[in-house]
Formats: sequence, structure tokens, C-alpha cells
Amino acid sequence: MGDKTAPVIVAIALVVVIFGLIGWGWRGRLKRQAGVAPLPDVPVALGEPLLTVPGQYVVTTMAGDWLDRLAVHGLGVRTNAELTVHPEGVLVARTGAADLFIGRDTLTEITTTAGLAGKFVEKDGLVVIGWRLGGRPVDTGFRTRAAEDKRPLVTALENLLPAERTGGDDPKGKNNNE
Repeated sequence: MGDKTAPVIVAIALVVVIFGLIGWGWRGRLKRQAGVAPLPDVPVALGEPLLTVPGQYVVTTMAGDWLDRLAVHGLGVRTNAELTVHPEGVLVARTGAADLFIGRDTLTEITTTAGLAGKFVEKDGLVVIGWRLGGRPVDTGFRTRAAEDKRPLVTALENLLPAERTGGDDPKGKNNNE
């Protein structure tokens, strides 16, 4: 054996151990989140789309904790997606994962931020949809493919919110992160 064999074997073993620990942690997260309600079914008949925007589904986290990623139901997997705003709610058609439907009645707030659970971009680069999954408040992040699509998307999403959830007389507006 050469002089480099032992360090290579140690490096490979270290990588295997690290990936094993990551998998162990992910399985533990799945077990802890087993009580999270299942994803809502996509309605069979949705109204005409109000807006469709291509981009990336980033992640769904527990509301207010941008690092607490939900692993169950494939919500922790970042995928390319197309977000469509309908009168009944929001449909996130994800590539390689189950589609996510967020009903209008479950929406709580629409904001923008610079990052969620492993995805960080420019200031206000992610659109965050606050909603309730089985009564549990969660935040879902979406990144538009084109920057000019973000403002129309935020406006269309805000129009789905009931008047009491849109910020009312807040002089700073409803789209702030404070």
C-alpha cells in the first residue's frame, strides 16, 4: 500500500459517517413530525388561474422559525415548481414531489424575506406564504424565476387574504419582516 492509502480510507470513512449521521437526523425529524396533518387534497375543480409563476419551491417551516424545516410529506425537499394563484387558494405544482394546495381559508399572511432553512438570497428575494396545516401555523417559501414576477405574485397572494389579515391601517404596509 502507498503512503496515501490510509488517509484516503480515513477520509472515505469520515464521509460515510457524516452521511449516516445526516440520515439518522432526518429520520429523527420525520419521527418527531409524525403528528403533522397530511397535506390537503388538491380540489378537482379549481377556478380560472389568476396568476401563474414559474420558480422554485424552497421549503415549508414552522411559522416564525425559519430554520425548523418540515420534513414530513416531502415539504423539506427543495424542487422546481410552478405556483398558480386561484380564487380558491394557491397550487404549488412541484417537480418530483407531491403538489401542494394551500386553501384560501388557511392563509394567514404573505411576506418576503431573504432566507428560509438553507436557502438565502437577496433582501426580500423569497415570497413567504403563511398558512395553517391542520391548525398548525407554517410558512412556505417560493422563489420566482424572474425578479419582475415577485411583486405581481405578492399582490395576487395578498388579494386572497381576508381584509382583517392584510395589515389594515398598518402604515408600514403588509409586506414587512419586522
